[in-house]
Amino acid sequence: MQEQIYHLQYAMDTFYFLICGVLVMWMAAGFSMLEAGLVRAKNTTEILTKNVALYSIACIMYLICGYAFMYGGEFFLSGIGGVDVDATLTSFAEREDGFTGGAVYSTASDFFFQVVFVATAMSIVSGAVAERMKLWAFLAFAVVMTGFIYPVHGSWTWGAEGMFGINLDDQFGFSDFAGSGIVHMAGAAAALAGVLLLGARKGKYSKEGKVNAIPGANMPMATLGTLILWMGWFGFNGGSVLKLGDISNANAVAVVFLNTNAAAAAGAIAALALSVVLFRKADLTMALNGALAGLVAITAEPSTPTALQATLFGAVGGVLVVASIIGLDKLKIDDPVGAISVHGVVGLFGLLLVPLTKEGSSFVGQLVGAAAIFAWVFVTSLVVWYVLKLAIGIRVSEEAEYEGVDASECGIEAYPEFVASVK
Repeated sequence: MQEQIYHLQYAMDTFYFLICGVLVMWMAAGFSMLEAGLVRAKNTTEILTKNVALYSIACIMYLICGYAFMYGGEFFLSGIGGVDVDATLTSFAEREDGFTGGAVYSTASDFFFQVVFVATAMSIVSGAVAERMKLWAFLAFAVVMTGFIYPVHGSWTWGAEGMFGINLDDQFGFSDFAGSGIVHMAGAAAALAGVLLLGARKGKYSKEGKVNAIPGANMPMATLGTLILWMGWFGFNGGSVLKLGDISNANAVAVVFLNTNAAAAAGAIAALALSVVLFRKADLTMALNGALAGLVAITAEPSTPTALQATLFGAVGGVLVVASIIGLDKLKIDDPVGAISVHGVVGLFGLLLVPLTKEGSSFVGQLVGAAAIFAWVFVTSLVVWYVLKLAIGIRVSEEAEYEGVDASECGIEAYPEFVASVK
């Protein structure tokens, strides 16, 4: 009887992990739609191509070497599909209580859940460098980011033994439940490095210092993308509980879902309200980024705040992202979708919220961990972007940018004109 219970718990935890991974994979559709809606029509096909390709590259590179760098083990994960049933049952039986110990699930499900996180980090870069970066330069960077840069700093917190002897959790008490820093701030750091070398889009900033708005082509698509991301985030944060098959963890999952949703809702309303105060208009793009900011803010620790605290955290994240987007524009850092503000600035804010509700964490430890992740990703990304700039160039020609990168990079228009030919 007990063995059957262990089989059931293993199956339940593995299935939960897989379903959460599917929800996070669905976020790739969210990023695709959000970015396609916020860029101009002439750049839509290219941004969609980047999102499909970067997800595929992430899956391949993490399989080849990324997972091994992050968690140790064999490259190409040659034995990942197998499971030792007797050893698994023994691991259950050796627990004192049988149910409240660490998670036990399929290694293959763990890989699947982790690889979609890698793709999420790379998706953040896509929107920030939109409308003026060469497609193949971006994809070449994706190979390095997903195969090496992300796995290295991921090992410092989520891996058993951090590379280069760094273990931010053990050494500094750094805590990042689902990746406000490890995933989101890291993606923003890579994006910032690329944007600084790439420069702003033509016409974004005038010589007099004026910021010219460049509206996106499809607000319904951007809204759909945000709602898809909102939905996928339940898998992102909920799956990071790592198991479901007992009372305490099932309740933890419910709390994480509740807090994730509350933070997103508050972020959207706070950003929308602030846009009315600042611009005298209800700015939809600010509301969308406010919802995402609330999600990023709660990601570092969604399990310990109360629902009210989560709501307040999300609201502050929504206000912060509006201020950040305006501030980066004043610094002439051109980010078409606000990715650096949403994932970078608010990602850091999320890390600093952790000590407010989680015992054992500290502001010093969170700052040290954030600084280490940002420094590693920013510096290595800057080097890779610079090498690519020297080798193949990273920016399209001025003519290609004017005509749209869909024509020069993909040869397909996303919204072709239909002209009647019958007279």
